[in-house]
Amino acid sequence: MLATIERVQILALADELSKMVLQSEAADEYRKYYFKINNDKRTQEKIREFVKMKELYEEVQRFGRYHPDYKTINVRTREVKREMDMDENIANFRKAENALQDILDHISVIVGKSVSQHIKVPTGNPFFDANSSCSGGCGSGGGCSCSA
Repeated sequence: MLATIERVQILALADELSKMVLQSEAADEYRKYYFKINNDKRTQEKIREFVKMKELYEEVQRFGRYHPDYKTINVRTREVKREMDMDENIANFRKAENALQDILDHISVIVGKSVSQHIKVPTGNPFFDANSSCSGGCGSGGGCSCSA
């Protein structure tokens, strides 16, 4: 691959963009709550409990409802997951994670569309995945004027 001035400029701009993302408020919030999740003993205990229940759940799923503890483990797994999800540190981390992901999705769409309007940019967000208001998943067969 030959290094041209244009390629070097693109790489320099990409480095500048990545530095801006890393210095953004969303990235700061993400790092702050990531640190809190990893250093709060109660949050870590909730995560460990959920991981343990998840392993039991996967074991029970191999046998399905014929497993003797199927119902008990299903209910307990949901309870433990809810406890973990309701933890303030985890909830704040997920909000920060989604905010940072939103920025990255916007950047991906802008870069992709600057190359061509026909480039598909996988964002994981239905808002970005299609130019229509519906993205074809409404089930109305185009009744909402989407391109289904």
